Amino acid sequence: MPKVEHAPYKDGDCFVNYENKVFEDVKAQPGEKALITFHTVANEGSVGFVNLLQATRLIRKGFETSVLLYGPGVTLGVQRGFPRLGDEAFPGHMNCNKQITKILEEGGKVYACRFALQALYGYGEQNLIPGITPINPQDVLDIILLARRDNAFILNTWTL
Repeated sequence: MPKVEHAPYKDGDCFVNYENKVFEDVKAQPGEKALITFHTVANEGSVGFVNLLQATRLIRKGFETSVLLYGPGVTLGVQRGFPRLGDEAFPGHMNCNKQITKILEEGGKVYACRFALQALYGYGEQNLIPGITPINPQDVLDIILLARRDNAFILNTWTL
């Protein structure tokens, strides 16, 4: 049997050099914008949460940041909790809700498609996290076109 000849790792040890940053820390120029779109189901994978973290980071870098929830993406913006709204049933259960609230608190804008809310998922506007702006389904394309016209950074989040 091979013999292990090094001490086991312990809390506080590092496996990688996380302090070595390769690229410059880019900050927004005055007036620069960002749009992050979400066509993904809440809690079905990490991409929704990870790109909500990216939206928060873009705000902190100085970008005027908007988040678009459409199709299944509107499920990211509905109020959650169990047994009551706002209660976290298990650690991480409310990650997306908390991150959207943080985006709104830090000056980001969040929009949700009314068609997807009602026709696809059976939610009303009252189900949205406070501060999310419901929009007409025809606004979904227009917010993307406006971002394009403004030369905004656009990050599209899709899952199937």
